[in-house]
Amino acid sequence: MQQTQKKRLTLAQKEDLWALFFIAPWLIGFVIFTAGPMILSFYFSLTRYNIVDAPIFTGIENYVRAFTRDPLFWHSLRVTIYYGALALPLGLITGFSLSMLLNQKVPGVSVWRTIYFLPSVIAGVAVAIVWSRIFSPQVGILNPFLESTFGIKGPGWFTDPNWAVPGLVIMSLWGVGGGIIIYLAGLQGIPTSLFDAAKVDGANALQRFRHVTLPMMTPVIFYTLVLGLIGAFQYFTEVYVISGGSGGPQRATLFYNLYLYQNAFKYNEMGYASALAWVLFIIVLALTLLVFRSSVMWVYYEGEVRKR
Repeated sequence: MQQTQKKRLTLAQKEDLWALFFIAPWLIGFVIFTAGPMILSFYFSLTRYNIVDAPIFTGIENYVRAFTRDPLFWHSLRVTIYYGALALPLGLITGFSLSMLLNQKVPGVSVWRTIYFLPSVIAGVAVAIVWSRIFSPQVGILNPFLESTFGIKGPGWFTDPNWAVPGLVIMSLWGVGGGIIIYLAGLQGIPTSLFDAAKVDGANALQRFRHVTLPMMTPVIFYTLVLGLIGAFQYFTEVYVISGGSGGPQRATLFYNLYLYQNAFKYNEMGYASALAWVLFIIVLALTLLVFRSSVMWVYYEGEVRKR
């Protein structure tokens, strides 16, 4: 009996070793490429470091500088929040609305799904180049279309400080295809019995949407909201290409990530850039936790029973 128990223990240990062997590449990669750089960047955030010379420890000086002596820190944060406040709800509403249309049983719907999804797989650099041409006041096609169709003289878009961020928001709708696929998966997972029961109770289409579709889709909306929130604060590639890395015109597109990049690789202030990165991490973490805390009030999971 004891010999059998020893064999079983040995077998369990072998299984543990094999499990460790299979996850070792991920653990090594996480330590080298994620945990290690994060720890190192936190140390650099407490130093004055220009990449060339050895870092000089300065404590929380970089953080004090950001919050008290750097107006561009607050400006870049305002620009990022402004973009997120426009792009995030507009992207959620557009993606969800299009997914509702593509969920209908009409001929050729699979073709339309493919058409809407394809733009989301195109690289951000290519998207920025294409849209910078579309929005161009000199050679673009958007302003002539607005003037010939609606009699509206189009703005300067990316050359106008007042319209640069709204132009980026419109451009961001190009990539709603990824969200549409997620919404479609959620819509097709709603039990048809719920709609049948609602019809029997006399609910019209709007009532079925409000009391069946929307509550059942809240977990998917919550998921895309969190991803969109994080993505808005990480916005970089498109604005870097369009502004040439300057954040122009008149710093109207100086997003937080772009300002962080400038400090790290243009001004060689790697210590200050590391501090900005950690401030961004804390802001995104706080907002994400806030969304998670609020989810108990509006996210419904199938089979969940709530106390009134």
